[in-house]
Amino acid sequence: MRGALLTVLVFAPVAGALLIALLPRGAVRAQKMLGLGVTSVVFLLSLLLVRDFRTEPGMQFEVMRPWLPSVGISYHVGVDGISMWLVMLTTFLTPIALLGSWSSITDRVREFNVFMLLLEAGMVGVFVSLDLFLFYIFWEAMLIPMYFLIGIWGHERRIYAAVKFFLYTMAGSVLMLVAFLVLYRAAGLNTFDIVALTRARVDPALQMWLFAAFALAFAIKVPMWPFHTWLPDAHVEAPTAGSVILAGVLLKMGGYGFLRLAFPLFPEAAARFAPWIGLLAVIGIVYGALVSLVQPDLKKLVAYSSVSHLGFVMLGIASFTTTAVTGAIYQMLNHGISTGALFLMVGMLYDRRHTRQIAAFGGLKAVMPWFAAVFLMVTLSSIAVPGFNGFVGEFLILLGSFGRTLTGGWSTALVCVAVSGVILAAAYMLWMVQRVFYGEVTDPHNASLPDLDLREGVVLVPLVVLALVMGVLSPYFTSRIEPAVASLVVNVHGRQFVQPVAADAGAPSERGR
Repeated sequence: MRGALLTVLVFAPVAGALLIALLPRGAVRAQKMLGLGVTSVVFLLSLLLVRDFRTEPGMQFEVMRPWLPSVGISYHVGVDGISMWLVMLTTFLTPIALLGSWSSITDRVREFNVFMLLLEAGMVGVFVSLDLFLFYIFWEAMLIPMYFLIGIWGHERRIYAAVKFFLYTMAGSVLMLVAFLVLYRAAGLNTFDIVALTRARVDPALQMWLFAAFALAFAIKVPMWPFHTWLPDAHVEAPTAGSVILAGVLLKMGGYGFLRLAFPLFPEAAARFAPWIGLLAVIGIVYGALVSLVQPDLKKLVAYSSVSHLGFVMLGIASFTTTAVTGAIYQMLNHGISTGALFLMVGMLYDRRHTRQIAAFGGLKAVMPWFAAVFLMVTLSSIAVPGFNGFVGEFLILLGSFGRTLTGGWSTALVCVAVSGVILAAAYMLWMVQRVFYGEVTDPHNASLPDLDLREGVVLVPLVVLALVMGVLSPYFTSRIEPAVASLVVNVHGRQFVQPVAADAGAPSERGR
């Protein structure tokens, strides 16, 4: 079972999608139950990853089978400390997103569940792929169901948002595909195996071009400033489940791509590009926070906050110390939990009032006390209050990015500017909470809004509990991340020839723990 577990996690949702597609169109409840059941079973199976995962570097649960041996393509999957928790995040959020959309999706329910399951399969496939060809197949496969989720079940400007999302992502993907082919020829190993290619010596001049192609594809997906413009449209127009998965998982694939592919494959180019990546990350932190501060739309505010929060992730990756990268991965998980919960709650408000305008609300704490309490808890997680998960991730990123890192002499200045993003996050989130939940109930439509029901509580409570658990018991998570990160950092630093890095920056020392 251990060897086949990852294959089951990838293809069980596909099998579930086929079963749902065979159900009669009128069997709506059966379609919903089967979709929720399959994703719940996949999540329960994924818990075996945590149970059997060994706290050590290297790939685990690995399977490798020849696929197209004449050109070196294989079915090669596995997880390490970098990818394991991202797989768990995917399998955890998918059933929550489906349950959160239980009553809001009433049209083409069968197709909706089919696309959600196919999307889950593609996302898990990206995180477990250890072959470039296989990685690209899953990377592109997840684009199609998300396009339809936005385009069919989205809001007024859904077609515009879906096409924009598709074109942006496809543009980056095509450049990445070209880079794959060039790397395959340049390495001369007759293989697409990622682990083997990370050991290949690629000409430093060629590395610069290949890294740029990879970095553009991943920067669009993160999304980094200034490649972020597709994100607010996609988030605002997507249905609630689409926004949850988009923010919770899809955006993490950009950061994961930098860690799994761009930096290990092209270490010399990474050293040269890292300061500029760090600079763009910090611009994104401040820009996303300032734009969030003036948003009148709840969903757009949360969307722009993702640009700011993921700027912290990219700052940690660009710094490339064990501490900073561990914090970046942890922050990806944190963002998936807190922002996923925020999008769910914004969706619940929209279902009640059919508006997302902040000015339309006010005084909801008196009308919906349990909803207000949960929203405040999620807000505290999002703004990184100590005791919640967000604090641990941002603290590790800022600590690991301060001093001599891969970003060179820029690192101290970058961290000093990035800290302002923490203050601005508290400003725009708490101001939003004040306007929505406090004060007098001035609009009569708000006076009779129902509080959380049982289904909504089942959706939100696990997210709030996990935000607290990850804030208090963070060593349980980081201890499984750090060995793989330390090995990656030491390997990448050891293969650089253009810029030396301080000896303690990548070693699994006390600073990296």
